[in-house]
Amino acid sequence: MQTLAYGSWPSPIDAALAAAHDGRPDDVGFVGDEVWWTAPRPTEGGRRTLVRRRPDGTEEPVLPAPWNVRSRVIEYGGRPWAAFLTDAGPLVLFVNFADQRLYAFEPGGEPRPLTPVSPVGGGLRWADPQPRPERGEVWCVLEEFTGDGPTDVRRVLVAVPLDGSAADDRHAVRELTDDRHRFVTGPRLSPDGRRAAWLAWDHPRMPWDGTELKVAEIVPEGVFQEARTVAGGPEESVAQADWAADGTLLYASDRTGWWNLYRDGEPLCAREEEFGGPLWKLGLRWFAPLDSGLIAVLHGRGAATLGILDPETGELVDAAGPWTEFAPTLAAHGERVVAVGASPHSAYEVVELDASTGRTRVIGAPHEDAVDPVYYPRPLIRTFAGPDGREIHAHVYPPHHPECTAPGDELPPYVVWAHGGPTSRSPLVLDLEIAYFTSRGIGVVEVNYGGSTGHGRQYRNRLREQWGVVDVEDCAAVALALADEGTADRDRLAIRGGSAGGWTAAASLATTDVYACGTVIYPILDLAGWGTGETHDFESQYLETLIGPYAEVPGRYAERSPSEHADRVTVPFLLLQGLDDVICPPVQCERFLARMAGRGVPHAYIAFEGEGHGFRRAETMVRVLESELSLYAQVFGLNPPGVQTLELTK
Repeated sequence: MQTLAYGSWPSPIDAALAAAHDGRPDDVGFVGDEVWWTAPRPTEGGRRTLVRRRPDGTEEPVLPAPWNVRSRVIEYGGRPWAAFLTDAGPLVLFVNFADQRLYAFEPGGEPRPLTPVSPVGGGLRWADPQPRPERGEVWCVLEEFTGDGPTDVRRVLVAVPLDGSAADDRHAVRELTDDRHRFVTGPRLSPDGRRAAWLAWDHPRMPWDGTELKVAEIVPEGVFQEARTVAGGPEESVAQADWAADGTLLYASDRTGWWNLYRDGEPLCAREEEFGGPLWKLGLRWFAPLDSGLIAVLHGRGAATLGILDPETGELVDAAGPWTEFAPTLAAHGERVVAVGASPHSAYEVVELDASTGRTRVIGAPHEDAVDPVYYPRPLIRTFAGPDGREIHAHVYPPHHPECTAPGDELPPYVVWAHGGPTSRSPLVLDLEIAYFTSRGIGVVEVNYGGSTGHGRQYRNRLREQWGVVDVEDCAAVALALADEGTADRDRLAIRGGSAGGWTAAASLATTDVYACGTVIYPILDLAGWGTGETHDFESQYLETLIGPYAEVPGRYAERSPSEHADRVTVPFLLLQGLDDVICPPVQCERFLARMAGRGVPHAYIAFEGEGHGFRRAETMVRVLESELSLYAQVFGLNPPGVQTLELTK
């Protein structure tokens, strides 16, 4: 065992290795008896491809580069593909990221466009496709820009002809709903094909604030009639809806303060647990009904576990296996359930559960240890006390190395990770980006601050009109608690985050003296600018609940914005931004940096061509990690081997 200072431990987990393992399988589905899913390709320009699992157990990518299976509806996207079997084999429908057109193709052939290109605004975008081969159509969500502004947009449910007749003719796309609601999810059809269910909501609500569950009759001509609201409302969030095999309507609602499952309005398993989550993408699935009447569910407090619910008895049996966290993507076929699971010791992999036997197995994207797992961190689930004694949930990742220890009188540096959203949470799963730091002797703590999901609506609502206050306080409380108990070095604390986490990191640097430095990634920095035209439509009125109505409290927008208080930032920072980001655009960083100019605070700004909101290219992620490590090395007095020095300017 070597005795080396924290931050100088040699590690086999370099930035390239961490970047190559970024992302996870998603959007699982059945095509006949085969399981298909989308998979990340960070070393191929960050695209996502479609993968199928052959009967012999092998995986086969379906679409070669440069095809990129990814929708931009509401910018965060939605389920981008569907498929069904024909006499000739699978017919696949997918959205291509580059032009956002909906395509059809048969494996081995060339994709053919089903939808046109629009020159207006952000064009035509599609998500959450539902094939209707008996009608020669695919039903899906259309997002259509009506002008050049980010909020000049309408969203409706539509029917797209499968014969390609709409490839050059927008008028050949048949609209199924009107645009009275600003946002809609894709339709779910009852087993007899006579009813459709979908979710709808309007500004200023976000889908976790309040949605309406709509049901319409489908007449033989394929037209929706008599649409009515059967659940939900301004203060009730329905996260997902689907039909059981017997034609009853299932949905996840938080009317009790927790997302629980209901069948035709009756609770099926009333618990203070979440059976749903925040609808950041269209088509997320937390439950899937089986032919037998059982329901596959994701549920839990904090982490989401896969289980099988018997709706007649309320009995819930969890799947056996090492996975402790499941992503909100499920598919069912007969009694087979497919999910995407992970654990603190394994990355996300495609898991199949046989509901009739309880047997589970990995069938795709199997976790393979990139290095000896003795280098992986060993996280702790902690609950800390915040202001007024409120609970704060966190995951603590102490420095860990099988062959290195620090001098007995040295305390380790720690970095607080603030997740994005902010209505989201940090899952407790193996992340080589975290291991990149912990294996070098730098601790990490993920803070699921007030406002995070997984702990009920009351915990989620702590952030209402308190963004930039509660999140900042909670992160600081955890950091200081670690220092007070002797886990972390009080003088070597940092904070980092992306998107809403970038906001929390920047706001923390501007309003507290807790941190010696910070890493701020594609952030929100100017509330007034972001909330009055600088972001996309989906979140354009998000601040109405996070901060308060701008017309009523404009001073609050200025008081909490780091860009308005650049003079309060006195410690070094790293600012990272994608130049193609339309959610948190570069102008936010540029405005902040202009106000930092000449103040003598060491900092670095790195902007990446071709990157949007969420870095996806391996070369970008390598530079991000190495730059971040160099920042900490310079500020904390560390000596990590083999890391190029990041140039800090003043």
